[in-house]
Amino acid sequence: MSFFPGTDPAPGDAFACDAIENLIIPRSSDIGGFSVRRALPSRKRRLVGPFIFFDRMGPAVLRADEALDVKPHPHIGLSTVTYLFDGEIKHRDSLGTELVIRPGDINLMTAGRGIVHSERTPENLRGHPLAMSGLQTWLAMPDDKEETDPVFAHTAKELMPLIEADGAHGRVVIGAFEGLASPVSTLTDTLYVDLRLEAGKRFPFSAVHEERALYILSGELIVAGDRFAADQLLVFRPGDPITLEAGVMGCHIMLFGGAALNSKRYIWWNFVSSSKERIEQAKEEWRTGRFDIVPGDEEEFVPLPPG
Repeated sequence: MSFFPGTDPAPGDAFACDAIENLIIPRSSDIGGFSVRRALPSRKRRLVGPFIFFDRMGPAVLRADEALDVKPHPHIGLSTVTYLFDGEIKHRDSLGTELVIRPGDINLMTAGRGIVHSERTPENLRGHPLAMSGLQTWLAMPDDKEETDPVFAHTAKELMPLIEADGAHGRVVIGAFEGLASPVSTLTDTLYVDLRLEAGKRFPFSAVHEERALYILSGELIVAGDRFAADQLLVFRPGDPITLEAGVMGCHIMLFGGAALNSKRYIWWNFVSSSKERIEQAKEEWRTGRFDIVPGDEEEFVPLPPG
């Protein structure tokens, strides 16, 4: 059962009652020495637009004797989106890509028919305390693109348009928002916006996109008179414009969404597909070593989970 800390809607205020379709409290687990809160998929909601997976990493500080070491593992039928607020991660993949992602940059790795990658603390940062905070999300791919060739794209934060309004500051990471458009290319209509609101300030969240949600990273957000604390995911009903208002301490939120997919998606471990049979095939391919290796990170791998 989820705990809802907000105030009850005012009697007779239909908009306050109807603005939010789902309120999701992420489940928390410890991965690699720091806390990860998983908001999607959940029992209440499987997808928002193409977003089928939403993890909040940290914030945490890795001790000098700790490091992030996610060994090589496979993906099919999705695009991974890595976006950091603090820390650095070295990405390697089976295409031969090797680079370090830093706060504000975005890594978009489209798996298509299959890719393998690893995520580790860069060598030059090991042996020192390291702050880590960010988001990792997955975008399910359209039906006719699930088996495309894998591809990797890195976009520096300097290339993303900035939001600068009265009391609102942020960056359009993916998609179009309030007249601004990110250069990041996706396979379907996608929205991903990093937004900070100063105390008491308001900002519109229009109904342009078919499905919309937001995750509260810090502070307090007010929607239609209801107050919501950090680490809650709000999914909005389609069609109605929303006004976002920051509480007395301001807030940091991530807006996301986009076009709904045309068919159901199945998710098992790191595999996403419209076909259960395709997932079974991917499981067998990983079990029998038929995925490509990651150059420079060939010695280790994550074994296929049981079940």
